[in-house]
Amino acid sequence: MSVIDTQPAYRWIVVCASALILAIAMGAIVNGMSAFVVPMQEEFGWQRGDITLVNFAGIMGLAFGGLVWGRQADRRGTRPVVLFGAIVIALCYLLASYATTLWQYYLVFFVAGFFGAGAIFPPIMAAVGNWFAVGAGMAIGIASAGQALGQGAVPFISSVLIARLGISGAFSAIGFFMLLTLVPLALLLRQPPPLNNTSSSTIADDENMPVPPNVVITTMCVAIILCCTCMAVPLMHLVPLIQDSGISAIDAGSVIFTMLVVAIMGRLAFGILADKIGALQAYMTATLWMTVMVFGFTYIENLKWFYIYAVIYGFGYAGVMTGVLISIRVLIPPSRRAAAFGIITMFGWFGHAIGGYMGGALYDFSGNYTMAFAVAAITGVLNLVVVSTLFRKTRVRASLAAA
Repeated sequence: MSVIDTQPAYRWIVVCASALILAIAMGAIVNGMSAFVVPMQEEFGWQRGDITLVNFAGIMGLAFGGLVWGRQADRRGTRPVVLFGAIVIALCYLLASYATTLWQYYLVFFVAGFFGAGAIFPPIMAAVGNWFAVGAGMAIGIASAGQALGQGAVPFISSVLIARLGISGAFSAIGFFMLLTLVPLALLLRQPPPLNNTSSSTIADDENMPVPPNVVITTMCVAIILCCTCMAVPLMHLVPLIQDSGISAIDAGSVIFTMLVVAIMGRLAFGILADKIGALQAYMTATLWMTVMVFGFTYIENLKWFYIYAVIYGFGYAGVMTGVLISIRVLIPPSRRAAAFGIITMFGWFGHAIGGYMGGALYDFSGNYTMAFAVAAITGVLNLVVVSTLFRKTRVRASLAAA
Protein backbone atom coordinates (compact mmCIF):
# COMPACT_ATOMS: atom_id res chain seq x y z
CA MET A 1 0.00 0.00 0.00
CA SER A 2 1.41 3.41 -0.94
CA VAL A 3 1.83 6.22 1.56
CA ILE A 4 -0.95 8.24 0.02
CA ASP A 5 -3.40 5.36 0.60
CA THR A 6 -2.69 5.42 4.35
CA GLN A 7 -3.88 9.05 4.60
CA PRO A 8 -7.07 9.16 2.51
CA ALA A 9 -8.76 11.65 4.79
CA TYR A 10 -6.10 14.36 4.85
CA ARG A 11 -6.15 14.94 1.11
CA TRP A 12 -9.77 16.09 1.50
CA ILE A 13 -8.67 18.53 4.18
CA VAL A 14 -6.23 19.91 1.61
CA VAL A 15 -9.03 20.15 -0.96
CA CYS A 16 -11.39 21.96 1.42
CA ALA A 17 -8.69 24.33 2.68
CA SER A 18 -7.67 25.03 -0.92
CA ALA A 19 -11.26 25.76 -1.96
CA LEU A 20 -11.67 28.27 0.88
CA ILE A 21 -8.32 29.94 0.17
CA LEU A 22 -9.21 30.30 -3.51
CA ALA A 23 -12.66 31.61 -2.61
CA ILE A 24 -11.25 34.47 -0.54
CA ALA A 25 -8.03 35.32 -2.39
CA MET A 26 -9.12 34.80 -6.00
CA GLY A 27 -12.54 36.32 -5.36
CA ALA A 28 -10.76 39.46 -4.17
CA ILE A 29 -8.32 39.69 -7.09
CA VAL A 30 -10.29 38.41 -10.09
CA ASN A 31 -13.46 40.50 -9.75
CA GLY A 32 -13.65 41.77 -6.19
CA MET A 33 -13.18 45.33 -7.49
CA SER A 34 -16.51 45.17 -9.35
CA ALA A 35 -18.33 46.36 -6.23
CA PHE A 36 -16.05 49.40 -5.98
CA VAL A 37 -16.47 50.73 -9.54
CA VAL A 38 -19.61 52.85 -9.07
CA PRO A 39 -18.77 54.01 -5.51
CA MET A 40 -15.30 55.16 -6.64
CA GLN A 41 -16.78 56.91 -9.65
CA GLU A 42 -19.26 58.74 -7.43
CA GLU A 43 -16.79 59.62 -4.68
CA PHE A 44 -13.70 60.52 -6.71
CA GLY A 45 -15.15 61.35 -10.14
CA TRP A 46 -12.85 58.88 -11.90
CA GLN A 47 -13.77 57.25 -15.21
CA ARG A 48 -14.89 53.62 -15.06
CA GLY A 49 -12.17 52.58 -17.48
CA ASP A 50 -9.54 54.10 -15.19
CA ILE A 51 -11.04 52.40 -12.14
CA THR A 52 -11.13 48.98 -13.80
CA LEU A 53 -7.40 49.34 -14.50
CA VAL A 54 -7.05 48.58 -10.77
CA ASN A 55 -8.51 45.15 -11.48
CA PHE A 56 -6.30 44.95 -14.60
CA ALA A 57 -3.19 45.64 -12.49
CA GLY A 58 -4.09 42.94 -9.98
CA ILE A 59 -4.72 40.28 -12.59
CA MET A 60 -1.60 41.15 -14.57
CA GLY A 61 0.38 40.79 -11.35
CA LEU A 62 -1.25 37.39 -10.82
CA ALA A 63 -0.43 36.30 -14.37
CA PHE A 64 3.28 37.08 -14.11
CA GLY A 65 3.60 36.15 -10.46
CA GLY A 66 2.19 32.68 -11.09
CA LEU A 67 5.15 31.80 -13.28
CA VAL A 68 7.59 32.78 -10.54
CA TRP A 69 5.83 31.34 -7.50
CA GLY A 70 4.86 28.07 -9.14
CA ARG A 71 8.57 27.26 -9.46
CA GLN A 72 9.19 28.38 -5.89
CA ALA A 73 6.47 26.02 -4.66
CA ASP A 74 8.21 23.14 -6.44
CA ARG A 75 11.42 24.00 -4.58
CA ARG A 76 10.17 25.10 -1.17
CA GLY A 77 6.82 23.33 -0.85
CA THR A 78 3.24 24.53 -1.13
CA ARG A 79 2.63 25.69 2.44
CA PRO A 80 5.35 28.38 2.84
CA VAL A 81 4.66 29.88 -0.59
CA VAL A 82 0.88 30.03 -0.10
CA LEU A 83 1.33 31.37 3.46
CA PHE A 84 3.54 34.15 2.09
CA GLY A 85 0.94 34.96 -0.57
CA ALA A 86 -1.86 35.01 2.00
CA ILE A 87 -0.05 37.52 4.19
CA VAL A 88 0.84 39.76 1.24
CA ILE A 89 -2.66 39.91 -0.23
CA ALA A 90 -4.15 40.70 3.19
CA LEU A 91 -1.63 43.48 3.84
CA CYS A 92 -2.26 44.93 0.38
CA TYR A 93 -5.99 45.22 1.10
CA LEU A 94 -5.14 47.00 4.34
CA LEU A 95 -2.84 49.36 2.42
CA ALA A 96 -5.59 49.99 -0.14
CA SER A 97 -7.70 51.49 2.65
CA TYR A 98 -5.16 54.36 2.79
CA ALA A 99 -4.96 54.94 -0.99
CA THR A 100 -6.26 58.25 -2.32
CA THR A 101 -5.04 58.27 -5.93
CA LEU A 102 -5.42 55.84 -8.80
CA TRP A 103 -1.69 55.13 -9.15
CA GLN A 104 -1.61 54.02 -5.52
CA TYR A 105 -4.42 51.55 -6.16
CA TYR A 106 -2.65 50.32 -9.32
CA LEU A 107 0.59 49.71 -7.41
CA VAL A 108 -1.04 48.04 -4.41
CA PHE A 109 -3.14 45.69 -6.53
CA PHE A 110 -0.25 44.74 -8.80
CA VAL A 111 1.74 43.77 -5.70
CA ALA A 112 -1.32 41.90 -4.35
CA GLY A 113 -1.52 39.99 -7.61
CA PHE A 114 2.18 39.27 -8.15
CA PHE A 115 3.24 38.42 -4.59
CA GLY A 116 -0.18 37.48 -3.19
CA ALA A 117 -2.54 35.70 -5.57
CA GLY A 118 0.37 34.65 -7.79
CA ALA A 119 1.81 32.73 -4.84
CA ILE A 120 -1.57 31.13 -4.13
CA PHE A 121 -3.28 30.02 -7.35
CA PRO A 122 -0.69 27.91 -9.25
CA PRO A 123 0.77 26.14 -6.16
CA ILE A 124 -2.68 25.24 -4.86
CA MET A 125 -4.04 23.97 -8.18
CA ALA A 126 -0.92 21.84 -8.68
CA ALA A 127 -0.95 20.55 -5.09
CA VAL A 128 -4.61 19.49 -5.14
CA GLY A 129 -4.12 17.37 -8.24
CA ASN A 130 -0.91 15.84 -6.90
CA TRP A 131 -2.67 14.51 -3.79
CA PHE A 132 -4.84 12.26 -5.96
CA ALA A 133 -3.52 9.31 -7.93
CA VAL A 134 -7.10 8.90 -9.23
CA GLY A 135 -10.07 11.24 -9.08
CA ALA A 136 -7.97 14.38 -9.50
CA GLY A 137 -10.57 15.90 -11.80
CA MET A 138 -13.23 15.92 -9.08
CA ALA A 139 -10.76 17.33 -6.54
CA ILE A 140 -9.72 20.12 -8.92
CA GLY A 141 -13.40 20.76 -9.64
CA ILE A 142 -14.16 21.19 -5.94
CA ALA A 143 -11.22 23.57 -5.45
CA SER A 144 -12.22 25.47 -8.57
CA ALA A 145 -15.80 25.64 -7.29
CA GLY A 146 -14.47 27.38 -4.21
CA GLN A 147 -13.04 30.05 -6.46
CA ALA A 148 -16.45 30.46 -8.14
CA LEU A 149 -18.07 30.91 -4.73
CA GLY A 150 -15.56 33.60 -3.82
CA GLN A 151 -16.03 35.45 -7.10
CA GLY A 152 -19.69 35.81 -6.16
CA ALA A 153 -19.36 36.29 -2.41
CA VAL A 154 -16.57 38.87 -2.36
CA PRO A 155 -18.34 41.47 -4.57
CA PHE A 156 -21.60 40.95 -2.63
CA ILE A 157 -19.96 41.27 0.78
CA SER A 158 -17.92 44.23 -0.48
CA SER A 159 -21.13 45.99 -1.55
CA VAL A 160 -22.53 45.56 1.97
CA LEU A 161 -19.30 46.77 3.57
CA ILE A 162 -19.05 49.80 1.28
CA ALA A 163 -22.63 50.80 2.13
CA ARG A 164 -21.89 50.59 5.85
CA LEU A 165 -18.19 51.49 6.17
CA GLY A 166 -17.33 53.40 3.00
CA ILE A 167 -14.63 52.52 0.49
CA SER A 168 -11.65 52.70 2.86
CA GLY A 169 -13.48 50.90 5.62
CA ALA A 170 -14.46 48.09 3.27
CA PHE A 171 -10.85 47.56 2.13
CA SER A 172 -9.69 47.54 5.75
CA ALA A 173 -12.36 45.06 6.89
CA ILE A 174 -11.58 42.68 4.03
CA GLY A 175 -7.86 42.89 4.77
CA PHE A 176 -8.34 41.97 8.44
CA PHE A 177 -10.69 39.14 7.46
CA MET A 178 -8.03 37.78 5.09
CA LEU A 179 -5.40 37.74 7.84
CA LEU A 180 -7.75 35.92 10.20
CA THR A 181 -8.76 33.26 7.67
CA LEU A 182 -6.11 32.79 4.99
CA VAL A 183 -3.17 32.33 7.36
CA PRO A 184 -4.64 29.40 9.37
CA LEU A 185 -6.01 27.83 6.17
CA ALA A 186 -2.57 28.01 4.54
CA LEU A 187 -1.06 26.23 7.56
CA LEU A 188 -3.31 23.23 6.83
CA LEU A 189 -1.61 22.62 3.49
CA ARG A 190 0.94 19.80 3.18
CA GLN A 191 3.03 18.31 0.44
CA PRO A 192 1.56 15.05 -0.90
CA PRO A 193 3.51 11.86 -0.26
CA PRO A 194 5.46 10.66 -3.32
CA LEU A 195 3.76 8.21 -5.65
CA ASN A 196 5.93 5.22 -6.45
CA ASN A 197 3.46 3.03 -8.33
CA THR A 198 3.46 4.68 -11.74
CA SER A 199 4.32 2.08 -14.36
CA SER A 200 6.60 2.71 -17.31
CA SER A 201 3.84 1.68 -19.69
CA THR A 202 1.56 4.37 -18.29
CA ILE A 203 4.27 6.98 -18.78
CA ALA A 204 4.78 5.82 -22.37
CA ASP A 205 1.04 6.03 -23.05
CA ASP A 206 0.89 9.54 -21.57
CA GLU A 207 3.79 10.72 -23.71
CA ASN A 208 2.10 9.46 -26.87
CA MET A 209 -0.36 12.35 -27.15
CA PRO A 210 -2.76 12.84 -30.11
CA VAL A 211 -1.41 16.36 -30.82
CA PRO A 212 2.14 17.63 -30.13
CA PRO A 213 2.23 19.41 -26.74
CA ASN A 214 3.63 22.62 -28.25
CA VAL A 215 0.65 22.80 -30.62
CA VAL A 216 -1.75 22.21 -27.74
CA ILE A 217 -0.12 24.86 -25.55
CA THR A 218 -0.09 27.47 -28.32
CA THR A 219 -3.69 26.80 -29.32
CA MET A 220 -4.95 26.74 -25.74
CA CYS A 221 -3.19 30.04 -24.98
CA VAL A 222 -5.09 31.69 -27.84
CA ALA A 223 -8.35 30.01 -26.81
CA ILE A 224 -8.16 30.90 -23.14
CA ILE A 225 -7.33 34.56 -23.69
CA LEU A 226 -10.48 34.81 -25.85
CA CYS A 227 -12.82 32.93 -23.52
CA CYS A 228 -11.54 34.77 -20.45
CA THR A 229 -11.97 38.13 -22.18
CA CYS A 230 -15.58 37.13 -22.80
CA MET A 231 -16.32 35.98 -19.25
CA ALA A 232 -14.50 38.91 -17.61
CA VAL A 233 -16.96 41.48 -18.96
CA PRO A 234 -19.97 40.27 -16.92
CA LEU A 235 -17.76 39.25 -14.00
CA MET A 236 -16.43 42.78 -13.69
CA HIS A 237 -19.33 44.83 -15.08
CA LEU A 238 -22.56 42.99 -14.31
CA VAL A 239 -22.85 44.77 -10.95
CA PRO A 240 -22.43 48.26 -12.51
CA LEU A 241 -24.77 47.26 -15.38
CA ILE A 242 -27.49 46.30 -12.90
CA GLN A 243 -26.92 49.50 -10.91
CA ASP A 244 -27.37 51.50 -14.10
CA SER A 245 -30.93 50.13 -14.19
CA GLY A 246 -31.66 51.90 -10.91
CA ILE A 247 -31.14 48.84 -8.73
CA SER A 248 -29.24 49.17 -5.44
CA ALA A 249 -25.63 48.10 -5.11
CA ILE A 250 -26.49 45.41 -2.56
CA ASP A 251 -29.17 43.89 -4.81
CA ALA A 252 -26.78 44.07 -7.77
CA GLY A 253 -24.10 42.32 -5.75
CA SER A 254 -26.57 39.63 -4.72
CA VAL A 255 -27.27 38.84 -8.39
CA ILE A 256 -23.64 38.02 -9.17
CA PHE A 257 -23.38 36.18 -5.86
CA THR A 258 -26.34 34.01 -6.86
CA MET A 259 -24.85 33.49 -10.33
CA LEU A 260 -21.56 32.27 -8.94
CA VAL A 261 -23.16 30.05 -6.30
CA VAL A 262 -24.89 28.29 -9.19
CA ALA A 263 -21.51 28.25 -10.95
CA ILE A 264 -20.26 25.89 -8.23
CA MET A 265 -22.69 23.25 -9.47
CA GLY A 266 -21.83 24.11 -13.06
CA ARG A 267 -18.12 23.47 -12.54
CA LEU A 268 -18.80 20.08 -11.04
CA ALA A 269 -21.42 19.20 -13.65
CA PHE A 270 -19.14 20.02 -16.56
CA GLY A 271 -16.39 17.96 -14.96
CA ILE A 272 -18.73 14.98 -15.05
CA LEU A 273 -19.73 15.88 -18.62
CA ALA A 274 -16.05 15.94 -19.63
CA ASP A 275 -15.67 12.39 -18.33
CA LYS A 276 -18.61 11.29 -20.48
CA ILE A 277 -18.12 13.16 -23.78
CA GLY A 278 -14.49 14.36 -23.64
CA ALA A 279 -12.65 17.41 -22.27
CA LEU A 280 -12.62 19.53 -25.43
CA GLN A 281 -16.26 18.72 -26.16
CA ALA A 282 -17.25 19.87 -22.67
CA TYR A 283 -15.11 22.99 -23.08
CA MET A 284 -16.82 23.86 -26.38
CA THR A 285 -20.27 23.23 -24.91
CA ALA A 286 -19.65 25.60 -22.01
CA THR A 287 -18.14 28.24 -24.31
CA LEU A 288 -21.14 28.05 -26.65
CA TRP A 289 -23.49 28.43 -23.66
CA MET A 290 -21.60 31.51 -22.43
CA THR A 291 -21.28 33.07 -25.88
CA VAL A 292 -24.95 32.73 -26.79
CA MET A 293 -26.13 34.27 -23.51
CA VAL A 294 -23.60 36.98 -22.60
CA PHE A 295 -25.07 39.79 -24.73
CA GLY A 296 -28.57 39.14 -23.35
CA PHE A 297 -27.69 40.87 -20.08
CA THR A 298 -27.96 44.24 -21.86
CA TYR A 299 -31.68 43.73 -22.55
CA ILE A 300 -32.69 43.19 -18.91
CA GLU A 301 -33.91 45.96 -16.63
CA ASN A 302 -35.88 44.09 -13.95
CA LEU A 303 -34.16 42.62 -10.87
CA LYS A 304 -36.20 39.42 -11.03
CA TRP A 305 -35.11 38.72 -14.61
CA PHE A 306 -31.49 39.55 -13.77
CA TYR A 307 -31.63 36.77 -11.16
CA ILE A 308 -33.23 34.25 -13.53
CA TYR A 309 -30.91 35.04 -16.43
CA ALA A 310 -27.81 35.07 -14.23
CA VAL A 311 -28.64 31.62 -12.82
CA ILE A 312 -28.97 30.09 -16.30
CA TYR A 313 -25.87 31.89 -17.62
CA GLY A 314 -23.82 31.06 -14.52
CA PHE A 315 -24.38 27.31 -14.71
CA GLY A 316 -23.06 27.10 -18.27
CA TYR A 317 -20.32 29.73 -18.11
CA ALA A 318 -18.83 27.93 -15.10
CA GLY A 319 -17.95 24.93 -17.22
CA VAL A 320 -15.45 26.92 -19.28
CA MET A 321 -12.60 26.87 -16.75
CA THR A 322 -13.37 23.27 -15.80
CA GLY A 323 -13.07 22.39 -19.49
CA VAL A 324 -9.77 24.25 -19.77
CA LEU A 325 -8.21 22.53 -16.74
CA ILE A 326 -9.32 19.05 -17.80
CA SER A 327 -8.22 19.65 -21.41
CA ILE A 328 -4.72 20.53 -20.19
CA ARG A 329 -4.64 17.37 -18.11
CA VAL A 330 -5.83 15.20 -21.01
CA LEU A 331 -3.76 16.70 -23.84
CA ILE A 332 -0.45 17.44 -22.08
CA PRO A 333 1.85 14.63 -20.85
CA PRO A 334 2.78 14.59 -17.13
CA SER A 335 6.37 15.62 -17.88
CA ARG A 336 5.16 19.00 -19.20
CA ARG A 337 1.81 19.44 -17.47
CA ALA A 338 2.87 21.82 -14.67
CA ALA A 339 4.72 24.15 -17.02
CA ALA A 340 1.83 24.06 -19.49
CA PHE A 341 -0.62 24.88 -16.72
CA GLY A 342 1.40 27.95 -15.72
CA ILE A 343 1.75 29.23 -19.29
CA ILE A 344 -1.84 28.65 -20.37
CA THR A 345 -3.44 30.07 -17.22
CA MET A 346 -1.17 33.12 -17.52
CA PHE A 347 -2.85 33.90 -20.83
CA GLY A 348 -6.21 33.29 -19.16
CA TRP A 349 -5.43 36.00 -16.61
CA PHE A 350 -4.40 38.26 -19.49
CA GLY A 351 -7.88 37.70 -20.90
CA HIS A 352 -9.51 38.53 -17.57
CA ALA A 353 -7.50 41.74 -17.34
CA ILE A 354 -8.28 42.73 -20.93
CA GLY A 355 -12.00 42.00 -20.60
CA GLY A 356 -12.33 43.87 -17.33
CA TYR A 357 -10.59 46.97 -18.67
CA MET A 358 -12.28 46.79 -22.08
CA GLY A 359 -15.72 46.80 -20.47
CA GLY A 360 -14.97 49.99 -18.58
CA ALA A 361 -13.24 51.70 -21.51
CA LEU A 362 -16.08 50.93 -23.92
CA TYR A 363 -18.60 52.16 -21.35
CA ASP A 364 -16.72 55.45 -21.11
CA PHE A 365 -16.62 55.67 -24.91
CA SER A 366 -20.29 54.87 -25.58
CA GLY A 367 -22.08 55.74 -22.34
CA ASN A 368 -23.54 52.23 -21.87
CA TYR A 369 -22.52 48.58 -21.82
CA THR A 370 -24.01 47.48 -25.16
CA MET A 371 -20.73 47.65 -27.06
CA ALA A 372 -18.75 45.98 -24.27
CA PHE A 373 -21.04 42.95 -24.04
CA ALA A 374 -21.21 42.71 -27.85
CA VAL A 375 -17.41 42.52 -28.07
CA ALA A 376 -17.51 39.89 -25.33
CA ALA A 377 -19.82 37.76 -27.47
CA ILE A 378 -17.52 38.16 -30.47
CA THR A 379 -14.52 36.92 -28.49
CA GLY A 380 -16.60 33.93 -27.46
CA VAL A 381 -17.28 33.09 -31.09
CA LEU A 382 -13.58 33.37 -31.94
CA ASN A 383 -12.76 31.05 -29.05
CA LEU A 384 -15.15 28.44 -30.42
CA VAL A 385 -13.37 28.60 -33.77
CA VAL A 386 -9.98 28.07 -32.14
CA VAL A 387 -11.06 25.20 -29.86
CA SER A 388 -12.97 23.43 -32.63
CA THR A 389 -9.79 23.55 -34.73
CA LEU A 390 -7.86 21.83 -31.93
CA PHE A 391 -10.66 19.30 -31.55
CA ARG A 392 -10.53 18.44 -35.25
CA LYS A 393 -6.76 17.94 -35.01
CA THR A 394 -7.17 15.52 -32.12
CA ARG A 395 -9.81 13.56 -34.04
CA VAL A 396 -7.68 13.37 -37.18
CA ARG A 397 -4.57 12.23 -35.28
CA ALA A 398 -6.61 9.69 -33.32
CA SER A 399 -8.10 8.30 -36.54
CA LEU A 400 -4.68 8.02 -38.17
CA ALA A 401 -3.25 6.28 -35.10
CA ALA A 402 -6.12 3.78 -35.07
CA ALA A 403 -5.80 3.04 -38.82
